[in-house]
Amino acid sequence: YEILIGLVGSEMCIRDSRVPAASATHRSRGMTDMDYEKLRDTRNSTNPYAKRMGIFVEEIGPGCARAVMDVTPDDANPVGVPHGGCYFSLADTASGSAMASHGYYAVTISATYNFMRSAKLGDRLLAAARETKSGRNVSFFDVEVRDQNGTLLGSGSFSYYRLDKEIVL
Repeated sequence: YEILIGLVGSEMCIRDSRVPAASATHRSRGMTDMDYEKLRDTRNSTNPYAKRMGIFVEEIGPGCARAVMDVTPDDANPVGVPHGGCYFSLADTASGSAMASHGYYAVTISATYNFMRSAKLGDRLLAAARETKSGRNVSFFDVEVRDQNGTLLGSGSFSYYRLDKEIVL
């Protein structure tokens, strides 16, 4: 698959023949029509941790999502580069938002993140997540984190457990 940065609207954050192009509204598995723009706004307004970290969900579509974060001096580790938690939190937020596209709350049950390169202070980090397997209760996602130039900084795999609670928009 190919992660495309800077796409908006129906072009979606992830170009993959297995993932349909997103529209503003889509019927999610077992749900009424899902308004992805409203879901994005809800995810951004109800996540105090992401707000504190400066993470913003830009786009959600069926089984995929994109989130961004601008790296500030407050994000630096003792070496003077972004702390690893910035990358991980951004990846978890993007993949968790992709999971939310099914219309239910979920919790992370497993995650692996591989650090490949470091960003610099002032960089914009972009995470794009896509679903690789959707089950009744557990779903799996791959996510890549890149900088504003498209340089791959890291990648991860996340799994989520679907709670028996629908997201009300």
